[in-house]
Amino acid sequence: MATDIEKAPEALQQLVADTDTGGRKPSGATARVIFTLALAWALFQYWYASPLPFALGFGVLNDTEARAIHLAFSLALAFLAWPAFKSSPRRRVPALDWVLAIVGAFAGAYLMLFYRELATRPGQPTGMDIVVATTGLLLLLEATRRAVGWPMALLALCFLAYCYFGPYLPEVLSHKGASLNRLLSHMWLTTEGVYGIALGVSASTIFVYVLFGALLDRAGGGNYMMQVSFAALGHMRGGPAKVAVVSSALNGMISGSSVSNVVSGGIFTIPLMKKAGYGGVKAGAIETMSSVNGQIMPPVMGAAAFLMVEYVGIPYSDVVKHAFLPASLSYLGLLYIVHLEALKMGMQPVASRVARSWRDRVLRNLIGISGTLMVVGVLYYALQFFKSTLGAAAPWAVGGTLLAMYLYALREAARCPDLPEDIDVNNPRPLETWPTVRAGLHYLIPIGVLIWCLMVEEMSPSLSAFWAVTSLIVLMLTQRPLIDFFRGVKTPGAWLQGADSVVQGFNDGARNMIGIGVATATAGIIVGAITLTGLGLRMTEFVEFVSHGNVMLMLLFIAFVCLVLGMGVPTTANYVLVATLMAPVAVELGAQAGLVIPLIAVHLFVFYYGIMGDITPPVGLATFAASAISGEDSIATGIQGALYALRTVILPFIWIFNPQLLLIDVHGWGELILVVTACSVAMLVFAALTMNWFRIKLKWWEFALLTLSVVMLFRPGFFMDRIAPEYRSAPATQVYDVAKDLPDAGTLVLQIKGTTLEGEDVEKTVSVQLGDKGPDGRKRLSDAGLALVPLGSDMQVGTVKFGSQAKRSGFEPGWEVSHVQVPTDRPTKYWFFLPGFLLAALVWWLQGQRMRREGLAHA
Repeated sequence: MATDIEKAPEALQQLVADTDTGGRKPSGATARVIFTLALAWALFQYWYASPLPFALGFGVLNDTEARAIHLAFSLALAFLAWPAFKSSPRRRVPALDWVLAIVGAFAGAYLMLFYRELATRPGQPTGMDIVVATTGLLLLLEATRRAVGWPMALLALCFLAYCYFGPYLPEVLSHKGASLNRLLSHMWLTTEGVYGIALGVSASTIFVYVLFGALLDRAGGGNYMMQVSFAALGHMRGGPAKVAVVSSALNGMISGSSVSNVVSGGIFTIPLMKKAGYGGVKAGAIETMSSVNGQIMPPVMGAAAFLMVEYVGIPYSDVVKHAFLPASLSYLGLLYIVHLEALKMGMQPVASRVARSWRDRVLRNLIGISGTLMVVGVLYYALQFFKSTLGAAAPWAVGGTLLAMYLYALREAARCPDLPEDIDVNNPRPLETWPTVRAGLHYLIPIGVLIWCLMVEEMSPSLSAFWAVTSLIVLMLTQRPLIDFFRGVKTPGAWLQGADSVVQGFNDGARNMIGIGVATATAGIIVGAITLTGLGLRMTEFVEFVSHGNVMLMLLFIAFVCLVLGMGVPTTANYVLVATLMAPVAVELGAQAGLVIPLIAVHLFVFYYGIMGDITPPVGLATFAASAISGEDSIATGIQGALYALRTVILPFIWIFNPQLLLIDVHGWGELILVVTACSVAMLVFAALTMNWFRIKLKWWEFALLTLSVVMLFRPGFFMDRIAPEYRSAPATQVYDVAKDLPDAGTLVLQIKGTTLEGEDVEKTVSVQLGDKGPDGRKRLSDAGLALVPLGSDMQVGTVKFGSQAKRSGFEPGWEVSHVQVPTDRPTKYWFFLPGFLLAALVWWLQGQRMRREGLAHA
């Protein structure tokens, strides 16, 4: 089955190839060699992610060896798939590129090929080591220039120069420098540079998720999501724009590429949006925003999300939990924006279907939704029952249940007509929603396997993706033959078609990974430079100087850096750089200002602003793709997209001051429902403010009332803090009693003071999340990685466990605990939700009265 991108015009396919997979299209033996290399890489990564090496005792690789093989494939394919210049041949691979590919593969694999020899002489490179390291770095920079772009390569080159020329720089940036041998050894022969965390996550996790997305698209999952979105929303006012938003959100769950997301959906939605009346600029901007935001949509998100697990030190399931509400709010806001645009322009549906009464529509939707929830609930408890009662036989029971579900889903699909492979732009005819959903229920099974393994079983991200990919391979091989069986027909070559789709999907996954593999390796150069020179320590002073200690100015500065870097650096590399340099700085300076900023909040802050680079003119690649489809100016499209992006732009600032938006310190279903409801209403109102339109155009005083409503709903603590403080200070000696009384997953807040490595006396506020409530406060602290030492009437930080949450939160051994912050008995800040809701309802009612007076149609 062809992918949606293969349905796009050739020029757009070339744009995606230039960005994601390599713009060279050779034929004959050369094409077969590249295909074989890509397939071998994908099979290797599939094997590496599986439990088979450990079960069979064969092919077990340590992290360093796997990273070396990963880089070797990346470099070889980068030189074969990407031409050196625009004028270079596209239909053949020049001899020089063959040489560069072979040498690059050897240099990339050098750490694995000579692993034992290098382990016996750490820090003592031979002449051969230096030659290989020099060659490898140069080839990596060239591969980066080709596959990622000049900005990323130049940035890495600047960091290399900074390492070497440190003694000659101004005092604020100077360092003692590094010899050439030490620099090359650090970057290429250790896991501190190129072979660091970023490349490790790319090799262990990112690849298999990209493979999952490629296979699901080949299987028909991407088209299924598009058709379901069109069936559910295509008949509404502004329906094509709503289809773009929802389908991009669904595709974003399994794909991290903004450009391919734009092209695969935009070739249908952008012409339909233009036909509906949005105009080319707004149509392109809506598709761009929908597709770019796919990188923030759990459960897969972008590649940077997997790096977040390593940097923040929390399970991937927690990353998904914290990221879910902001991502959902962002899409909810965009969905409301396109609805308001439709209202402002007086649009009518571009397609229609059989009219039904509102009672009939509500009843059908309630039956469908409640039935889905019931099935999910029954399935969840059935699988949990199998696990708790069947012991070693539980996997067989779970497998049997999945098989039964799969066969049932295929039988339902067989009873429905095959879904169309595209949307007729000139004469769109939306399908019925629930029959369309039934026609592809089997596509949801691999996604369900992925979510179950991640969120319920809490397997590692790579193992979860392995089982999801495995279930997807079974689906691709069997879906057509089994559907034919249920229909009583026979399609010639059905099994071979399924096998070919699997092979092509593996090739797609590898080709999509070339740029990511090269980018994460180059990001390792930047991280290696930071660790080699101690630049991270200087950044605290620099950012403090720029922001004058003001937290808001600090956050604005970090956001600006992310946006500037994002204009030329991929999201993954942008995240690695700014997370390494800026995230610890933000936590530290926030603590010194008395603000406890959770580490995950800072990393998501950086992540969100990093993806904005795909939108922001003048170099937003996703914007170029959308404008190529719409035929409009890319700068105008980018500016319009940036205006639509305001709803996403404000979210990171909100969760810094209100972590409940990330579902941090939210206890119980009641509080969860309250927070989600308030934030959802706040996002809808903020979207109305950005459009200056609620039910009709806003008057200035309505705008002011809605602004106040948004602040109350998004930041209720801002008002409550002015009435009563959240904490009171207690002597440090009471810390164990306070820790004992905190609820499950409660947060202990301490004020500590001490002297930094630079000799500066600092006082800061730090916190640590405790586990389950127990009778011993000391044990709860110990379980969180923190040990305190009583010294008479004082309390001192003793040991801070390496890698613990306490360590990441900024606790410093030897520092004195000034006092402990005890939660006060003030009224809950959520009382301010009530006036926030009332203000929004008041403006809604007042606008309705105005509409009746002026004889306007109701929204």
